[in-house]
Amino acid sequence: MTHPDTLPDQVARICAAHAGREGPLLPILHDVQASFGHVPAGAVPVIAEALNLTRAEVHGVMSFYHDFRDAPAGRHVVKICRSEACQAVGADASIAAAEAALGVPMGGTTADGAVTLEPVYCLGLCACGPAALVDGEVVGRVDAARAEAIVKGLRA
Repeated sequence: MTHPDTLPDQVARICAAHAGREGPLLPILHDVQASFGHVPAGAVPVIAEALNLTRAEVHGVMSFYHDFRDAPAGRHVVKICRSEACQAVGADASIAAAEAALGVPMGGTTADGAVTLEPVYCLGLCACGPAALVDGEVVGRVDAARAEAIVKGLRA
């Protein structure tokens, strides 16, 4: 009987696929997250060892880049732009409305695992701000009422 690969085996294979590449940490983290939906804590020491880095260095890169998760995201992911252009046209109110409707702060996932709310720093839709990314789809003019409607609709 064949046993499924363990997390360390899978992560080691991802690391090996990037062997010899210059600056492999970010591509490895992206591939790990694509494989698991997040970067599991057990992946960090494997990555660190493969790249001769400390676990703190790997964690530092993960925490610097907002797209890396250390826990699985919800079934739906809503990213609301926090750039200056979107803030100038009401992004803070949109964020507050989404947080209130979901009952979670920015960066959180609802208890039922339905929706994760995350910040993003510019979607290139500055003329139509506040902007959001809803399950990978760019949405413009997301005022507070629209933000509330979007997140409530995802939970329905």
